[in-house]
Order: sequence, then structure tokens, then C-alpha cells
Amino acid sequence: MTLPPFGTRLRAAMDSRGPLCVGIDPHAALLAQWGLQDDIAGLEHFSRTVVEALAESVAVFKPQAAFFERFGSKGVAVLERTVADARAAGTLVVMDAKRGDIGSTMAAYASAFLDPASPLFSDALTVSPYLGYGSLAPAVELARTSGAGLFVLALTSNPEGAEVQRAVREDGRTIGATMLAHLAAENAGADPMGSFGAVVGATLGDLSSFDLDINGPLLAPGIGAQGATAADLPAVFGKAVRNVVPNVSRGVLGHGPDVSALRDSARRFADEISEAVSA
Repeated sequence: MTLPPFGTRLRAAMDSRGPLCVGIDPHAALLAQWGLQDDIAGLEHFSRTVVEALAESVAVFKPQAAFFERFGSKGVAVLERTVADARAAGTLVVMDAKRGDIGSTMAAYASAFLDPASPLFSDALTVSPYLGYGSLAPAVELARTSGAGLFVLALTSNPEGAEVQRAVREDGRTIGATMLAHLAAENAGADPMGSFGAVVGATLGDLSSFDLDINGPLLAPGIGAQGATAADLPAVFGKAVRNVVPNVSRGVLGHGPDVSALRDSARRFADEISEAVSA
């Protein structure tokens, strides 16, 4: 059975649970902070604890695929269970894999994460458009047919991103602005929100020169450990702030392994974000 469009499902989740997205980033330093070994057992305990603590309250989880893939097939098996458990609990899953390629290879990446028959099926996938936006066509097509979504790297929070994303084309428009325009076209006419979003860093300051009103979600990393705060969101995103999905990873995960502390931290971020967005 085809799911309702991701944008529809995400809008409902944001309205009922708030827009907070919590990353699931089990890197070695964080496992050690939790008192866990950097092995499969530690990976599984970490991921299971995060899902059990937060799956019934947050709108979105964003597992970082690389931190699972580094353990090989056993790590991918943990990722499969993490995705399945989160989705079974009613939380949307954005797979942070940043895939990007051309032709049949891009189609295979899309199938791995956007085909409902795949054990890694996620509600949305992060993708890189820097082989040309058209290279994403297989993922766009499969997302539409499966009810999934995409988050396209547009204006990322890492300093190095500017050398590509702020580069100016012959038509005078930056690469980042071009990606946003493509996404606006994908989302045209969608109600209440399109399924094709952009990754836009919350740490970037004034973005008023970019049209962020793409009628789709804006995944915004950078809240917490990277220095941005919930109060920054209106100034960064302007009138598009209602569609922002702020991602917090270390700011929440650093409070584990205590379940109550994880929940309290996520609740504080969620309250601060909701207050800022509705102001």
C-alpha cells in the first residue's frame, strides 16, 4: 500500500509533536561517553535506548548511516532494526546517507532507502545534488511513487560548503539558490506541504537573499553543539520558519544513557523551538 505523501505525514507529525528532529549519531566518542564499548553491542544498546526514550514524543529521527555502516553487515542490521522500531512507534525516519550518483547507481541508492520492500526503507533520505540536480531523478521518481521524501543538500552548515553552494552560475544565481528553485518546482501545488526538502544550516545567519519558501520542509542542522539556538530560527529562515525541522544530535544525545535525562533534554529543545517558531 502506498503511503500518503511524506510532506503530508511530516506536516501532521510536526503539528502534533512539534518539529524537533533528533539525530541518532553513535560515533565512538559518544559511545564512550555513555560508558559503552565501540562495538556492535554498544551500537545496539545506544540505538535502542534512544528510540525507546524518544520515539513516542519526537516528530523525526535522523540516523546517520555512516556510524552504522562502519561496523559492516552487523552494523547495517542494527540500522535496519533501529529504523523499523522507530517507524513502528510512529516516528518518521530521515535516513542521513547523503547519497548522490547517476543513472542506475542512483536508482540503486534510491531503492535501498525509498522502496517500501527494502529493510532500510525510510520516510525520507538526504541526497547530494552536486552531480547536477537532474542526477537525482531516480530518487525523485521513487519518492513520489512510494510516499517518501528527499532532503537535498542546498546550504549546509559546514564552512567548506560555501565554495560550491555559494558559487555563482552564468545566469547570476548561486548553486544553492538553483537547488532551492528546483525543489520549489517539485513542490508546486502540494498541500499542505511538498515532500522535497532542503538541508539548510541553522548556523548560517541571515539568508534573506535566498528564497527558502519552497513549499517543502527545511532540515536545519546546527542547533545545540554547533552553536545555533532555537531563538535564531526566525531570523535565519524568515517566513519559511514554519516548515523548518530543526535537528539536534549531541545536544540531546549527550545526556544519555539516562532515559529520563534524554527525555528532559529533548523536551527542553522542543519547547524552545516551538516558542521560537510560533513567536
